[in-house]
Amino acid sequence: MSLLDDVAKRDGWRCWVCDEPVDPDMSVNDPRGPSVDSRTADRKAKVAERLAHRGCNTRKGAVKVVIAWPERLYVVEPAPLITVAGRLERKGGREMVGRCPTRKDAQEAADWLVDRFSRLVPGLPVTADIEPGGGQFLVILSTGRR
Repeated sequence: MSLLDDVAKRDGWRCWVCDEPVDPDMSVNDPRGPSVDSRTADRKAKVAERLAHRGCNTRKGAVKVVIAWPERLYVVEPAPLITVAGRLERKGGREMVGRCPTRKDAQEAADWLVDRFSRLVPGLPVTADIEPGGGQFLVILSTGRR
């Protein structure tokens, strides 16, 4: 149980898959209970274990997780966030992650992304920029080279 407690404390008792709180008092056999999940099969990953709800962990199985964008955000062609996170971890730099029809929509998406990446990839300093282009607004994530 010490591994679970250590991982959970580090991750702030939040599920890395759905980003919802995990109840530390819930049974580990309950779908909303805590479990330790390997985020990736990549042995070079800096964070091998992450906290997940038992149900989120079971549902994803051995397939690559898809981090859902909130329905409240108006983003056209949103990028797959796990793929973006992997590239930014390995290479750093900038990556365009979506297009929005208004600056307000782009700002909401940018704010959510910076917050979400702070838990998805702890220790990776990510910033979001908004650039106008072609009658829309591009949301771009940036980080320094690692």
